[in-house]
Amino acid sequence: MFTGLIETVGELVSIERRGASGSLTVKTSLPLDEIEIGASIAINGACLTVVRKGGGTVTFDVSPETIDRTAFKHLKSGSPVNMERAMRLSDRLDGHLVSGHVDCIAAVTERREVANNIIFSFRFPVEFAKYIAAKGSVAIDGISLTVNSVGPDSFSVNVIPHTAAKTTLLSRRIGDEVNIETDLLCRYLERLLAGRETREGGLTLDLLAKSGFM
Repeated sequence: MFTGLIETVGELVSIERRGASGSLTVKTSLPLDEIEIGASIAINGACLTVVRKGGGTVTFDVSPETIDRTAFKHLKSGSPVNMERAMRLSDRLDGHLVSGHVDCIAAVTERREVANNIIFSFRFPVEFAKYIAAKGSVAIDGISLTVNSVGPDSFSVNVIPHTAAKTTLLSRRIGDEVNIETDLLCRYLERLLAGRETREGGLTLDLLAKSGFM
């Protein structure tokens, strides 16, 4: 699990496909002596496993399917990438719970500077709209952000200067694609409601609200 608080921005050294397998190597400022082989690190929001390290770089196994189904397919040598090591039980949860499993890709449709902040708007597959709510949480390339507004197939976020400067968001432009992970709680709530409706019939969000559960 991760928090969505980026530790550092690394630099992609290489991304390779080898038949049914592949690898991704990143140059990083993270202390390699604190990174074990087999450790989990989120790269632009996708949880990957460390298989090699040394010389200021870490290498991960990555399947061609993962490359094709995420914004990894746009990465090239020299691309900046967000990095976060898996959280420990003793860590503070200052962001929100992020699994490192990318749900979909979204495209930047607007970038607008307001005072010192940047407003980004994204278009994403409509089937994921039910998992994104205004004032809720979303992970964009692994970054925990609060949703400002939501449309049928779009949403916007406000990025403060610190977040922009310490992540890859500062370099994002209209047309760029990013990895999206929706809030885990929405997934579990959907599953819970589906199970209750199957067993009891007629259980709705309205009924939960009237009963004081929401």
